[in-house]
Amino acid sequence: MSPETTPDELGLLRRSVREALEDLSPPSEVRRRMETERGWDGPAWRRLCGELGLAGLAIPEAYGGGGFTPVELGVVFEEAGRSLLCAPLLATAGLAAPLLLALEDEPARRRLLPGLCDGSLVATVVTADATGRGLPGGALVRAAEDRGAWALHGTCDFVVDGASADVVLVPALAGDTLGVFAVEAGAPGLTARALVTLDPTRRQARLEFAGAPASRIGPPDASAALARALDVARALLAGEQAGGAGRCLDTTVEYARSRVQFGRPVGSFQAVKQKTADMLIKVESARSAAGAAAQAAAEPAARVIADLPGLAVVAAIAQAYCSEAYVAVAAETIQLHGGIGFTWEHDAHLHFKRAWTSAELLGGPDEHIESLARHLGER
Repeated sequence: MSPETTPDELGLLRRSVREALEDLSPPSEVRRRMETERGWDGPAWRRLCGELGLAGLAIPEAYGGGGFTPVELGVVFEEAGRSLLCAPLLATAGLAAPLLLALEDEPARRRLLPGLCDGSLVATVVTADATGRGLPGGALVRAAEDRGAWALHGTCDFVVDGASADVVLVPALAGDTLGVFAVEAGAPGLTARALVTLDPTRRQARLEFAGAPASRIGPPDASAALARALDVARALLAGEQAGGAGRCLDTTVEYARSRVQFGRPVGSFQAVKQKTADMLIKVESARSAAGAAAQAAAEPAARVIADLPGLAVVAAIAQAYCSEAYVAVAAETIQLHGGIGFTWEHDAHLHFKRAWTSAELLGGPDEHIESLARHLGER
């Protein structure tokens, strides 16, 4: 956590966010919003940004943010995961803001970050190519320059909130270097197609660029900034996964205490005790991994701490573990709820779908293990 934030203050932040989400994002609202075309509610999102400053919590105060770190923002993501929040939190605060901060382009920061903070602007980042392969690998969108103006050509898939974002930040190949380009919604040559995905609580889209005008952000070679921003996003997504797993555990324990069979609560049966104990271990381990990743993300990029793993290593560990833990805990939640857990009316299936899609969103667990091995081999 940041030097200014104590554990008690983090606890207060957690309680405040949880109370706000219980009011603005109860299960009934989650189900209503996931059926809408956009998938989230604009007024509710602006309230979360304006009253609690969720989107701008880790953005410097100079741009209208709260001036905190990914540690505090990680708490927000954990609570958002618990409530299955239908809002552009990951796209805006988890992807776009870290990339803008990493690129160190002052005019772009002043143009875009204040709107992200107050909720008047929604931005997202392309993280995969047309086949779903994570960037910077795969088939990158290409950027062409003509008399000082840039235009993008290519296709990318699984863009979080890509059909509803006001601005899309696109990593694209400009000559032999990887640059980042901003494209405004509705730009000529940009086609956004909403995808039908497993998780109805988080919208994704396919974006097609056919000469779409774009503005370059940051240095000619933005590969290092993109890598750091994606690692920050993985740390925050790990927090969301840990929060979702925690909610599954709480729901299961409550059900095991109240559901009676053969004259006894089902939670008194040894098999159920063992399964919930295993779930608890996974949840607590996920929280620790996500917390460590958020702490690593809070360290300045240029700072090297002897004998401690860097953000890339810790984020890979957190994503690999939290992805598998959330899937396992969500699956066990359905099983331990019996017949009711399989019904559309119960939220267990929503967590199960969120868990599976989140596990592939910024690279699958196998990819993170490979990344971890590569980084450790370089040490």
